[in-house]
Amino acid sequence: MWLRRKIGHMVLTRFALISRTLVVTKSLRLENYKAVSFHITPYPAFKMPKQAKVSTFFKRELNESGPPKNGKKETKKKRIIVASDEESDNGIDIKKIKLDNENDENSMEFEIEEKDKKAIKASVKKLVDQKNMKDIVADWKKAIDSTTKRLEIQEYLTSFFKHVIELSPENLLETLYLCLNKVCPEYENVELGIGESLLIKAIAGVTGRTPQKVKDELAKVGDLGKVAKDSKNSQKSISSMFGSIDKPLTIPGVFSSMKKIASISGQSSQDSKVKEIQNLLKSCRGDEAKFLIRSLEGKLRIGLAEQTVLICLAQAFVITDKGYQKLTKAKKAEELTEAPNIIKSVYSELPSYDKIVPALLQSGVRNLREHCKLTPGIPLKPMLAHPTKSITEVLNRVEGHKFTCEFKYDGERGQIHKLEDGNIKIYSRNLEDNTFKYPDVIERISKATNPNTNSFVLDCEVVAWDLEKHSLLPFQVLSTRKRKDVIESEIKVTVCLFAFDLLYLNGESLLKKSLMERRELLQDSFQKVDDEFSFAQHMNVSNTEEIQAFLEESVKVNCEGLMVKILDGTESTYEPSKRSRNWLKLKKDYLSGVGDSLDLVVIGAFYGRGKRTNVYGAFLLACYDPENDEYQTICKIGTGFSDSDLETHFKYLKEKEMSEPKSYFNYDKTTKPDVWFEPCQVWEVKTADLSISPVYKAAMGQGVSLRFPRFIRIRDDKKPEDATTSEGIAEMYRRQFNNINDNDIE
Repeated sequence: MWLRRKIGHMVLTRFALISRTLVVTKSLRLENYKAVSFHITPYPAFKMPKQAKVSTFFKRELNESGPPKNGKKETKKKRIIVASDEESDNGIDIKKIKLDNENDENSMEFEIEEKDKKAIKASVKKLVDQKNMKDIVADWKKAIDSTTKRLEIQEYLTSFFKHVIELSPENLLETLYLCLNKVCPEYENVELGIGESLLIKAIAGVTGRTPQKVKDELAKVGDLGKVAKDSKNSQKSISSMFGSIDKPLTIPGVFSSMKKIASISGQSSQDSKVKEIQNLLKSCRGDEAKFLIRSLEGKLRIGLAEQTVLICLAQAFVITDKGYQKLTKAKKAEELTEAPNIIKSVYSELPSYDKIVPALLQSGVRNLREHCKLTPGIPLKPMLAHPTKSITEVLNRVEGHKFTCEFKYDGERGQIHKLEDGNIKIYSRNLEDNTFKYPDVIERISKATNPNTNSFVLDCEVVAWDLEKHSLLPFQVLSTRKRKDVIESEIKVTVCLFAFDLLYLNGESLLKKSLMERRELLQDSFQKVDDEFSFAQHMNVSNTEEIQAFLEESVKVNCEGLMVKILDGTESTYEPSKRSRNWLKLKKDYLSGVGDSLDLVVIGAFYGRGKRTNVYGAFLLACYDPENDEYQTICKIGTGFSDSDLETHFKYLKEKEMSEPKSYFNYDKTTKPDVWFEPCQVWEVKTADLSISPVYKAAMGQGVSLRFPRFIRIRDDKKPEDATTSEGIAEMYRRQFNNINDNDIE
């Protein structure tokens, strides 16, 4: 293997993200062990001949979809999730689509998803059968052809992580963040703050083109990354004209620059950011400019899901363990299968690579749970409920279990942490730090906390509250509160907290305790404060009549419906980041309907007519497909909007207009809107049901669309990538064929 060459001999390897696989060039010398160059290319890595120079391999312009076969360019086939009722293009029967898939747009399962198990099993078998981890792929053409295969993707990425762990472990954290297109944990609220105009200015400055020329190219291509690559490769830089060569990009260098860009503020901050971006662009070679610009846009769009990264990281640590080669094949398979479960479980509880990566390097996967546990100050993704559309469905699920019903409040999910030093932090369901959004809550939670409660993590709902009537107000009122720079004396919308779960108390994680135990500890640790803090109203029930009565009571007090939860036993533990069938939500509006609303991204609009002449009259919505990293159109919507809504949408979205769609929009030309938008806002939408569509692309196959969609509200607590997934759409469509009696409530 090339790793066994004599020390001191320069070794150059290129690890690539082939549309989904990361790419890094590593330069190793005895005296310069930390030199890691950052080369991004859509092709897999390959061995270099001993006498070859780096430039020899990267002069050729290669198309992203791979080299031609028999004179024709080959295009990748998309995965089909939903087909027609009888048969899809690849022969999948719609009735065979698995109903029990619990992964959704907010989910990071503890265990490998059902659809991944065969691929993981095959991957494990291949790794186990290898005497040593195989070298980087020598034939790049063969690797290009295999880029759509999940097994190959995992193999490349596992190999890549293995080499980083062995050769430059101090760069693993930075490498992992660049893989995921992040610069820090989500809860630190760090944003690059780079708009398209800044990137265009930077590209123009480096390539000698005018900003207008760059804009014209963008209108044709729809991908600013490709424009940057083409512009950079077609023109020589000033430095190269005088014979000097810019230093190659390095992983530490790129990561440091991205963090620096995020920290720049104040006067002339935009100019400073442009200068920093230009310095990076000058050093780009080949396809590096394309992926660098995409990273700066915030969307790398290589289809590499975080779940895949965690699996590959786990397997790489298993393989690099000193005792791995001494294990039997059966034991190797066991270790390779269990490791992803451990890392994913730990990450769901402690979503901080800053904590996890050092622990992995120090103690390995097996001991990770001992070093990384739920910690106040680091939010965990909340447990979510599975939608249901009838009381009968609820009873069928909880049959044989003790269960409880809670009011489902119409507010914003809040996760409140009290740290050991007494500080209080408030996080959203998206792990964003909302502490400064709710300064009034900090004082209220302190009043509600009992003296013996020193540290905690509380799960609750923050709801708008009418002080005069002592009653709940709808979410629309809460949404009028300022999100930033909130001054307590200027707050006009009062809130009340409704606590329903306790996840951590006085140094101990409660996640593995039953809901019954957690509820008792919650009530012992806090006290009700009128108009400020209360416990979610609940009732332990056993039959249809009791559920129906409690549901009607919840609706009368302006709640959305009920949460039904298993109360005792192993199925009542708290499962972070999982949409579990141990929690069910029953909304009055969705009885005998599809079971839940959808969260969709607005990507286009149609000009209004008549009364809507001066605003957008209708909008094009899309769901999100994380596997292909694209937005798939699902419907055109024009109902549910007040005049005020339309004016608000027009004012906000007008600034997000684009003349051409993004390359990652999957749409049919017959549904093309008058204007396109940057994916920037998520809307909650109700629908009568879902149907197969010949023109909309949601869930692929023949496509799925919504019948009679109606706008409900803007979801400020969700990012575009948190929208309902194409897989979620497929499951909703499949659920419509369930033979469940939905008429038990009129």
